[in-house]
Amino acid sequence: MMTVKANIQEIRKQLPPHVKMVVVTKTMPVEKLREAYDCGERIFGENKVQELLAKQPQLPTDIQWHLIGHLQTNKVKHIASFVGMIESADSLKLLQEIDKQACKAGRKQDVLLQFHIAEEETKFGLDLDEARVLLHHLSLNPLPNISICGVMGMATYTNDVQQLTKEFRHLRLIFDTLKSDFFAGSDSFKEISMGMSGDYALAISEGATMVRIGTKIFGERNYP
Repeated sequence: MMTVKANIQEIRKQLPPHVKMVVVTKTMPVEKLREAYDCGERIFGENKVQELLAKQPQLPTDIQWHLIGHLQTNKVKHIASFVGMIESADSLKLLQEIDKQACKAGRKQDVLLQFHIAEEETKFGLDLDEARVLLHHLSLNPLPNISICGVMGMATYTNDVQQLTKEFRHLRLIFDTLKSDFFAGSDSFKEISMGMSGDYALAISEGATMVRIGTKIFGERNYP
């Protein structure tokens, strides 16, 4: 049976230098996270605020935590003092709350705009027109305590390469459009977070700068 260390080493061989790996740690015990940390990993992604809050105090402070699941506005205050990046910003209301709580915490919060690129209805996210309206509003009413660093999308859970390619290309097109129209002068708007354990190689070939990998590192999850 492959170990966490062996799995990480194997994945690392396949990642270009410019691509960051977010180690997805949902449902995994702290001991497993420590194994990944000891292999040099420093970016960990959690889906739920409650689970993030339980794990964060037990692990080293140089971990950059990413919140990759849907975030309710009333939960922002709990993570505002330490979360490295919120990848799932999908509304003006949420961005305003993130800005408010980041201000209280005396820091600037990195975020990604989440887009709905999958065929499944259960996925959250903006579409391009909604993002245009949101960013036009922010151009007139800036939020000084957030930094929009790029886009995130969750592809359809499928083995259909053609379908996945279409969705990844769609997110890349969204990124390119927003970069050109709203962030042409911004060096910080540079991330495309897409691709998971089953499709990260395809996502990288379509422009991903950040991939979210869990199962390929830790094995199948045992959901309660």
